[in-house]
Amino acid sequence: MSAIPTLDIRRYDSDRDAFVAELGAAYREWGFCGVRGHGIDQALIDGAYAVFKRLFDLPVATKMKYHLAGSGGARGYTPFGIETAKDARYPDLKEFWHIGREIPRDHPCAGVMPANLWPGELPELRDYGYGLYQALDGLGSRVLSALALHIGLPETWFADKTDYGNSILRPIHYPPIASPDVPNVRAGAHEDINLITLLVGASAEGLEVLSRKGEWVPFTADADTIVVNIGDMLQRLTNHVYPSTTHRVVNPPGEKARQPRYSTPFFLHPNPDFMIATLPGCISADNPNRYPEPILSQAYLEERLREIKLA
Repeated sequence: MSAIPTLDIRRYDSDRDAFVAELGAAYREWGFCGVRGHGIDQALIDGAYAVFKRLFDLPVATKMKYHLAGSGGARGYTPFGIETAKDARYPDLKEFWHIGREIPRDHPCAGVMPANLWPGELPELRDYGYGLYQALDGLGSRVLSALALHIGLPETWFADKTDYGNSILRPIHYPPIASPDVPNVRAGAHEDINLITLLVGASAEGLEVLSRKGEWVPFTADADTIVVNIGDMLQRLTNHVYPSTTHRVVNPPGEKARQPRYSTPFFLHPNPDFMIATLPGCISADNPNRYPEPILSQAYLEERLREIKLA
């Protein structure tokens, strides 16, 4: 079984053409790639995870103060038993917190990008949570620059389409699994909604990616590696040149099931007013346009959030 590649993004500066070709090939085949040499300070990642663990250790009543019912979980706390993978029978075994982009409250997109909730019980969350948000946002922009070059676009093509993107940092807590008979899994088989997802510092194995051959391939990255995968918006924009690959987080066997898992994906979204229209360079006789009707990214996001029971 072939393995999902890991590439050093420092080669984007030192060996650009070869790096772009290898990165593009990895995403065409897998929709997933590991990225090392990313330059994000390990102290920031470790500090953020320590704060996120303390966040989920807060009493349920405290966390529920920051749960905004009816908001689709856009900011703050989402408790167990809500998010459900599309077409799944059971909700995922997880609780999570959402941190979004800080924008002025008079910004035209403020209506769909609410203010963050920063709990007074944990003032460090703002520095570590938003610091990690900004670091991953910058890394994601570099990955998008390389992908743009791979499909014949200018390097900066995505820059003014993501500069106030509705991106989300999502610290997740998967609790210990007390019984092997639990019907739920930590995260059911799904595809991500956004352009690309960056997963930093998953603390335990469990991530599996569905290959083109229909095999589930485990992908546990090294400590210095950030996993970056394609989401449905980029799949749609590129007419499936970059596939959004099905993946899941399975319940580990034996003693490992009795340990919690912490994970922090960053979902990089376009600006809410970006129109997702198939790129002409990704349409050909062999790959006709699958999406002749463009859709506003915010409308697409809302449609998908309803499917997974977050809205």
